[in-house]
Amino acid sequence: MPTTNQTIRPRNRVSGLAAPGTNRAGAALVALSAAVLAASPALAHTGEGMTGGFLSGLMHPIFGWDHVVAMVAVGLWGAVLGSPAIWILPITFPLVMAFGAALGIAGVAVPFIEVGIALSGVVLGLLVLFLVRAPVAVAGVLVAFFAIFHGYAHGTELPAAANPYAYAVGFVIATGLLHAAGIAFGALSGQSWGRMAIRAGGAVIALVGGAFLTGLA
Repeated sequence: MPTTNQTIRPRNRVSGLAAPGTNRAGAALVALSAAVLAASPALAHTGEGMTGGFLSGLMHPIFGWDHVVAMVAVGLWGAVLGSPAIWILPITFPLVMAFGAALGIAGVAVPFIEVGIALSGVVLGLLVLFLVRAPVAVAGVLVAFFAIFHGYAHGTELPAAANPYAYAVGFVIATGLLHAAGIAFGALSGQSWGRMAIRAGGAVIALVGGAFLTGLA
C-alpha cells in the first residue's frame, strides 16, 4: 500500500510537463476557472441563463464546483500516476460522461446522482492527497464510474429545446480543459515544493467534495 511519504517518480512524468511555459499555461487555466466560478457560482445545476446549445454545454461544468474539482482531479491524479494514465484517464472520463449524458437525456433512471458527484471529489481528492498509485486499469474503471454521474447530471439538465449534440460537444470540450488544468498542476512535481502543492490540492478537492456530500455547499 502507498504511504504518505511516497514521491512522484520522475520517470513517470511526461516529457515537457514541467516546462516553465506549461506551468504558466496551467496557472492561467486555473486562474480563469477560479474567476468564472467566483462570478456565477449559483448557475450550477440550474441551467439559469443558459441557451441549451454549445455555449451552455461549454460553460455548465465550469459553473459548478462539484464538477470542477472532480474534473481537475482526474487530470491531476493522471499526472501523479504518470504515463500512460496521464492520457488514458482524461480520455476515459469525457467519453463515459457522454454516455451518462445520453442516459439522462433518455430518462433512464440512475440513482444517487448527487451523491456520486460529491463522492467523486472526495475519493479522487484523497487519491491525490495520498499519492495513491493504482494500476491503470483500476484507475480507469474508477474514473469511468464517476463519469457516469457527472454525465447524467448534464443530460438531465439539458433544456427541452436545446440541441443535445451541440451541448454534448460543449461539455466534453469544457471537461477536457479542466483535465488539462489538472495535468498542468501535476507538472509542479518537477519543482522542489511541487509534491506538497499537489497534495494540498488533493486535500482541497476532497474538502469541496465533502462539503457537497454533507450538504454544506
